[in-house]
Amino acid sequence: MVEGLPVSVTVMLPTRNEEEAIGATLDAIPQGWCDNLEVLIVDGSSTDKTRAIALERGARVHLEPRRGYGRAYRTGFVVASGDIIVTMDADCTYPAELIPDLVRMLVEQDLDFITCDRLSMAEEGAMSGLHGFGNWMLSFTARLLFGYGIKDSQSGMWVFRKRIFENEAMRPTNDGMPLSEEIKILARRHLGRHKAIEVSVPYRPRVGEAEIHTWGDGWKNLRFLYARRFGLHRTHTAWGPSDANTDSADGTLNA
Repeated sequence: MVEGLPVSVTVMLPTRNEEEAIGATLDAIPQGWCDNLEVLIVDGSSTDKTRAIALERGARVHLEPRRGYGRAYRTGFVVASGDIIVTMDADCTYPAELIPDLVRMLVEQDLDFITCDRLSMAEEGAMSGLHGFGNWMLSFTARLLFGYGIKDSQSGMWVFRKRIFENEAMRPTNDGMPLSEEIKILARRHLGRHKAIEVSVPYRPRVGEAEIHTWGDGWKNLRFLYARRFGLHRTHTAWGPSDANTDSADGTLNA
């Protein structure tokens, strides 16, 4: 266990109907290893008990009714209180127990961005053959188009300094699943390989039903890579939260 890191950290999870796994995911996040730890759920209008379970476990919940994985992150990156942000999914797939070690690596190696490669250490049953091939194809295409050397373009576990978004060029534009590949492209382009690195971590079988649509999301991700490469991508919503969003931190959100 890493102890006593003099940093402020937000662990952020985007959610939509994750009641089966959200409790176990939150319970796995280590406590007491940094000056201040915020666990932030950015919820996309769940219709199950996701928000209630998160609140019971002391997490901060921010409701983002505008749909999309990327939209949740483009809101959460602004409302997060920590100087360092850690992201992961709320389905028990990522190794929450490694969060302190990854943050220590970021701090001690003076890095700005770490993305976690799932493909090299994926456990049996964590990814179907179809998903594995799709991830390989998208990652290969991203390396071909951008030459940035990332093994896993679709990983959703990142550790980075919030200040990187002070540079507006570092702010991802996509409201959907392609944000995951986009943020890695931007990190390597604007931060450089010496400040934005990739490390391998375990990847485990998912708990609960997936919101991802294999063929539809795969096609959107592939199409976005080409659109981004040739400057044809578009920003559809503004950076940051909407004035209509509610948050448990200020008492405007009810489970």
